[in-house]
Amino acid sequence: MTAFTVRAEGLHFPEGPVVLPDGSLLVVEIGRGQISHIDRNGTRAMARPGGGPNGAALGPDGYLYVCNNGGFSWQREDRLWRPIAKASDNSGGRIERVDLNTGAVEVLYDRCDDRSLSAPNDIVFDRAGGFWFTDHGHRTGRQVEFGSVYYARANGSQILEAAFPLIGPNGIGLSPDGATLYVAETSSGRLWSYPVLGPGELGRATWPSPTGGDLVCGLPGFHRYDSLAVEASGNIVIASLRIGGLDVVSPAGALVQRIEMPDPYTTNVCFGGQDLRTAYITLSSSGRLVSMPWDRPGLRLHHQS
Repeated sequence: MTAFTVRAEGLHFPEGPVVLPDGSLLVVEIGRGQISHIDRNGTRAMARPGGGPNGAALGPDGYLYVCNNGGFSWQREDRLWRPIAKASDNSGGRIERVDLNTGAVEVLYDRCDDRSLSAPNDIVFDRAGGFWFTDHGHRTGRQVEFGSVYYARANGSQILEAAFPLIGPNGIGLSPDGATLYVAETSSGRLWSYPVLGPGELGRATWPSPTGGDLVCGLPGFHRYDSLAVEASGNIVIASLRIGGLDVVSPAGALVQRIEMPDPYTTNVCFGGQDLRTAYITLSSSGRLVSMPWDRPGLRLHHQS
């Protein structure tokens, strides 16, 4: 098991870590419906959008853009939290824009054409200032709602569906040159890639790809993939559920490194610190944000100071 430093604990299912320009951190707490700020003085609520804030990213305007899944119902086992279903009072999926100075929350999108968003999950900005995001969908009893990949403009003027159908799309990221979009699918434990043809436009793999993407990897042992980050070299770092840890995968699908973590809900990773050589990781069911030195530099995100 890899050594790490606990940056915050007592969180209610944290995800979506973001490193701010001053080196402090933000996480969403899905179980509390809030965005929390973490620095050397402790943890405090920065905004309370309600529902289930999930993935988050800084935009070109300095606002925080948040995927909100609307809210989960929860189960606690052996002092660990896990989401089990869509909450009975789910407030609806949406993309929100948060003013980090005031905590004000604005709903930017809650539908695409005539389709309501279901459970937006993870988000990444491109160099043009727009963003890609996954909509995970929900499972209710015997019914599964398929998920999608969307592209949207940060000013609220346009949203497009770019890929459908997927089963539980979760993590999303761009290659260093911006030419490839990676999407991690939780339910299948697979990582898919799509050529980026332009803002909101993806190339499609030949039939019969079930998602329209090309399969990068699906590792033995059924690693249920959650969020992801990309290294400067182009490797993809995927947080895995069930077999908690991080899988570092090359663009060709080879396993570069496997890092075990002591939480079956190892959900998110992002990079910060000197030369982006520190990994910040959410251990969600145990309510912790941790950090560790990283062997290789992470990729600097667009609009990341």
